[in-house]
Amino acid sequence: MNTNNEEYNQSLSIIKRSLRAVEDMKAKLKAMEDSQTEPIAIIGMGCRFPGNANTPESFWKLLCKGEDAVAEIPPQRWDVNSYYDSDPDAVGKMYVRHAALVSQVDKFDPQFFGISPRQAISLDPQQRFLLEVAWEALERAGINPQKLEDTQTGVFLGIGQNDYFYMNLSQQENLSHYDATGNGFCFAAGRLSYTLGLQGPSMAIDTACSASLVALHQACQSLRSGESNLALAGGVQLILSPLGTTMLSRLKALSPDGRCKTFDAAADGYGRGEGCGIVVLKLLSNAIKDNDQIFAVIRGSAVNHDGPSGGLTVPNKSAQEKLIQQALKAARIEASQVSYVEAHGTGTSLGDPIEVRALANVFGQEHNQENPLMIGSVKTNIGHLEPAAGIAGLMKVVLQLQYQNIAPHLHFKNPSPYINWENLPLKVPTQKTPWLSPKGKRIAGVSCFGISGTNAHVILEEAPAQVKSSGDIPERPLHILTLSAKTPPALTELIKDYEKHLETHEEDSLADICYTANTGRAQFHHRLAVIASNQKELLAKLQQHQTGAEPTGVYHKQPSQLTTKPKTAFLFTGQGSQYVKMGQQLYQQASVFREAIDKCDRLLRGELEHPITKILYDSSIPSELLDQTEYTQPVIFAVEYALAQLWQSWGIKPDIVMGHSLGEYVAATIAGIFSVEEGLKLITRRGKLMQQLPSTGEMVSVRATESSIREKIREYREEVAIAAINGEESVVISGATKAITEIVTNLESEGIKTKRLQVSHPFHSPLMEPMLAEFEQVANQVNYNQPRIGIISNVTGEKAEASIGTAKYWVNHITQPVRFSESIETLVEEGVEVFLEIGAQPILLGMGRSCVSTEEGVWLPSLRQGVDEWESMLCSLGKLYVEGGEVDWSGMERDYQRQKVVLP
Repeated sequence: MNTNNEEYNQSLSIIKRSLRAVEDMKAKLKAMEDSQTEPIAIIGMGCRFPGNANTPESFWKLLCKGEDAVAEIPPQRWDVNSYYDSDPDAVGKMYVRHAALVSQVDKFDPQFFGISPRQAISLDPQQRFLLEVAWEALERAGINPQKLEDTQTGVFLGIGQNDYFYMNLSQQENLSHYDATGNGFCFAAGRLSYTLGLQGPSMAIDTACSASLVALHQACQSLRSGESNLALAGGVQLILSPLGTTMLSRLKALSPDGRCKTFDAAADGYGRGEGCGIVVLKLLSNAIKDNDQIFAVIRGSAVNHDGPSGGLTVPNKSAQEKLIQQALKAARIEASQVSYVEAHGTGTSLGDPIEVRALANVFGQEHNQENPLMIGSVKTNIGHLEPAAGIAGLMKVVLQLQYQNIAPHLHFKNPSPYINWENLPLKVPTQKTPWLSPKGKRIAGVSCFGISGTNAHVILEEAPAQVKSSGDIPERPLHILTLSAKTPPALTELIKDYEKHLETHEEDSLADICYTANTGRAQFHHRLAVIASNQKELLAKLQQHQTGAEPTGVYHKQPSQLTTKPKTAFLFTGQGSQYVKMGQQLYQQASVFREAIDKCDRLLRGELEHPITKILYDSSIPSELLDQTEYTQPVIFAVEYALAQLWQSWGIKPDIVMGHSLGEYVAATIAGIFSVEEGLKLITRRGKLMQQLPSTGEMVSVRATESSIREKIREYREEVAIAAINGEESVVISGATKAITEIVTNLESEGIKTKRLQVSHPFHSPLMEPMLAEFEQVANQVNYNQPRIGIISNVTGEKAEASIGTAKYWVNHITQPVRFSESIETLVEEGVEVFLEIGAQPILLGMGRSCVSTEEGVWLPSLRQGVDEWESMLCSLGKLYVEGGEVDWSGMERDYQRQKVVLP
């Protein structure tokens, strides 16, 4: 019986494992299927379109106003009179005088992209546009282009002609190797990847009119497969030579008036246009996780070919229907959910009716005259951009989704007689129309059909609602905005752009504006930092700066040569810097600081009668305890350790460290000589042992040289010693009260200034010797390491040697004088340019400045008693930034739920 039960249980176990394996396989299969159809977020856009539509905002303004960007071809392109002939059959001539062109195609700053002027001459302006527009699209996405080096960012571009190369081909004797790399289509994508240091796929695609949408489709596939984690997709076209227009005139493909009269009875060919559009793409799940601003979502896309149509350049209705159905299937969207389609709509009497009938066959059953499918074409505004046409149409739809309005379709006066409008549930909006969504989210399709037969269709959905959740940490009262440029004029223009933006975008929070600007912009040498509490204050400070004033909290520098970040030293303050509630604001509003304080508090539980957090922030604890060295030393250690951790979380890391007296224990911890646990153990035992000594001594600051004071205290050397040399004529003596009193009396009789210090014990004096043996026992239990970064020794005033990693060093440290002035001189010799004091009071800064030339170094505090702690920290951070400091702005904002916003 037992045997049968065992066999039954074994069989049951096998079945359970098999069922579990099947469920696991199903889950994995579903995950794979979901990954193949995961929506793609559009998180940034940049453009150069006709009608001075050089930003998405100006493009939307052009669309909303129903502007027609077609104009006569200017003489800067070619002499239209020399090439024009109204006779379509005239050989070598063109029968059009108009096109939709962009301005200033000859303007380019090659050095911004590290391109020499000589190389720039050979560079196809289409490549120039791609560099500029891609950079702008990334910045508008809140992505710093400089941070993309070595990332799996893909580049997918539609491009189809190169007039610039053929213009220069006539001068063969002047061709150089730059002409090859400056004009090949492969280099258009390759140069963009190279300039930004991208290591994802990089390809230029030529499928004629559908190229940019095909490129977008490939970008989405690359993201879903994991081949790319970020993608740039788009297209470019520039009409620089009469050659292409002349060839198209031979095909009789163009409209004589240069306009696309899509769906109209007057449709007689298309009007040529040019421009560039780039979108920044990311998996929707990643975009949400990264708090990116999402402008629209790509639900799915498809690409196919016409196959056996009526001719190589003739559209195939059946192929178009299959294409749209494939895209809907990929998007997991029903035809009834789509309420708008951006048609290919070139304005030909053959192509328009075919496209409309295909749309009716796909969407007709799900729409009716009361609920028609809205259709339109951006080509009526800016012409047919050929390889860039698809991205222009897509960006139009993204803007319509964003603003929840459908832009007017132009040149639609008399509906085409070749389209059975009465029986088709379609509507062409000729006025700006609110885009209602009674059945859920707004969803649209975008079509692009290549003249060679390659077709693409994309399904777009409005962006998901992004709810900004509040974090656990209270919002800080101040924010810092940083701006930078490569030249002073460029910085001035940027400041003006921000002034305009602040005046017109009051809905954006200051925190989000600063977060986006700081994290999503490249950092250049000419820098500005502004501290403000609200938008109004920020705007006022920017305006004041532009007038030449320098209000509080505004920092600006125009370095002659700023190629590397300045060498930075952390200076850790000693005893005497303490005060009640120091660091309280940071403890409440900066998690890194709080976690460091709490860690020290936990490590010291059981070591001290009162926890250090209560000593610091509990009003019921007597404030006098903070001045008892038993508590003073570990509390100062904890605050300085927490400050150092906070600065480092913001990307401000020391190249070298130095501490004054007990500050050297924190410096040693940051340098890695011992752990924070062992550092606290040492400093706590040090404080306790000193507390147990008789408080029968004093410390006095004397305005005299070290050599003269040594002579004055020689006969008292058993009771008095030099405790610190803080400057050429700044010495501190320490020792027994009676002896100190006699010495001070003698000094003052000679006119030498003295000042008694408020201390509990005579530190760094012979009176500390009774505690050395017991402290040595503790010091011998510590695990020491050699420093990971440079540290200056108090004992020698020089860069520490291997002995700093021994118990003997720290025992001697108690009675040896602090050689502060020599330490500062050593830091200067080491090339330190920024001196950042890590302490609750800037005690070392004044002393440090007196040790060197007034022209040397930037001296910055962390905290200052009586000053808002965020103001003190952010002002120093702003100064560090304009000095060339590398700030981790994302690390600075780790505690808050920030949202990226569109900025200049």
